[in-house]
Amino acid sequence: MPDADPARATAREAIALLTGATGFTEHRPPPRPLPPDGPLGWSGYDAARERASARTGEEESVVYGTGVVGGRPCALLSFEFGFLGGSLGRNTGDRLAAAYELALTRRLPLVALVATGGSRMQEGMVALTQLQRVAAASTRLRAAGLPQIAVVRDPTTGGGWATVGAGADVVLALPGAQVGFAGSRVRPPDADPYAYSAEGQFAAGQVDAVVPADELAATVTQWLSALGPHEDLPAAPVPRALPTAGADPTAGAGTGSAAGVGTEAGAGTGSAAGTGSAVGGGAVAPLPGTGREAVARARDPRRPRAEAYLADYFAVRLPLHGDRSGATDPGLLCGLGLRTDGQPVAYVAQCGTPTRPAGYRAAARTIRLADRLGVPVLTLVDTPGAANDAEAERAGAGAAIADTFAAVAAARVPVTTLVIGEGGSGGALALAAPENTHVTVDSYFSVIAPELAAAILKRPPSETGATADQLRLRPQDLVELGFARSIVG
Repeated sequence: MPDADPARATAREAIALLTGATGFTEHRPPPRPLPPDGPLGWSGYDAARERASARTGEEESVVYGTGVVGGRPCALLSFEFGFLGGSLGRNTGDRLAAAYELALTRRLPLVALVATGGSRMQEGMVALTQLQRVAAASTRLRAAGLPQIAVVRDPTTGGGWATVGAGADVVLALPGAQVGFAGSRVRPPDADPYAYSAEGQFAAGQVDAVVPADELAATVTQWLSALGPHEDLPAAPVPRALPTAGADPTAGAGTGSAAGVGTEAGAGTGSAAGTGSAVGGGAVAPLPGTGREAVARARDPRRPRAEAYLADYFAVRLPLHGDRSGATDPGLLCGLGLRTDGQPVAYVAQCGTPTRPAGYRAAARTIRLADRLGVPVLTLVDTPGAANDAEAERAGAGAAIADTFAAVAAARVPVTTLVIGEGGSGGALALAAPENTHVTVDSYFSVIAPELAAAILKRPPSETGATADQLRLRPQDLVELGFARSIVG
């Protein structure tokens, strides 16, 4: 790029960073002249606009049109920070509204390259109300099932961040960019500058990824492939079973009736011994003979975890990071992925730790985004339960879990669930798809962890194992009880 710092590139340089040689077709809204010195009659405003235009070659602080990014057509808008700090005035609002309308009319995804200081002082309330126009245009695009990607450059502050930037479905940031609602001149003098950086916003769960400029085109291309728009995508396939490192395929063979492995509930009965998921070398791991054995196997540190399942399932993964409320949960992975055949699937995966409120909020965000865009969802359940410490309660654990239940219940796209380890009570059930949950041979699901069940029943710790047996939490029990459709193997 001509500019030495991509984060401070011009509007057209930023567009070229994505479109390359494929080009960009600029659009302009119908001209709407401002009164002399703008709507407030601000002395010197006309002269300032003329100087900005001469310096940048632009008529306003936003350029928009259509282009192709990695073979994917899209609507593009880009801020010119050199034009009065990329500020939003009435004519800027005209261009932003027209860009959203262009995406809506042509059913294109919208990619916004943002660099702005916020609303334009010289236009007062006329400038400020452009934020309402942008929010309304964004809402119409969202209702139409069209995705919005924001790339925040340096700086992205004020109302531009609070609408075009933070209001997008996916927010990417260039390294070192200043990002925040409060600009450098209006924040407290002792404020931590890291909180207003791309990296700080990522740490706080407000940005999905910090992407170097030389990786931006490829990253946006992948996001466009995953987000669509799509129509009539099939349900996410159930992941295949993965081997447990060092497992003994003959240990723990159980007895009792169980639905056949890999079959629908009620499709057959027979001994559970000798059935289960494949272990390395084609050996077969038998189903657990007791509830206590099922719990022990689900807690085995050698068992494959979410990261292994996701790596096996997807060719490309695009994480969605954070709950957009200032927090993250490293024990829950969310995002969209592309399988080897190119099919997009949204994923929410628990990593075996107690899930925190931020994790549930991120899960609900992911499921609702996928539902709006017509992308099927895969959830991987593996948690001893929701986090139950005091901080989790203060962070709204109950409300966050309720919101996740609601997101799954309201989803119009198919949701597929695989229980890969511990299924601990409502904290796990919130991510389980009714009528489409499957289990691995080294998993269990219970109304509550056996230790806690024993405590609630006022039993001594020595009876925890017997309590686990009574709870009928084994994979084969879950199929017989109608909770799980199949045991994956």
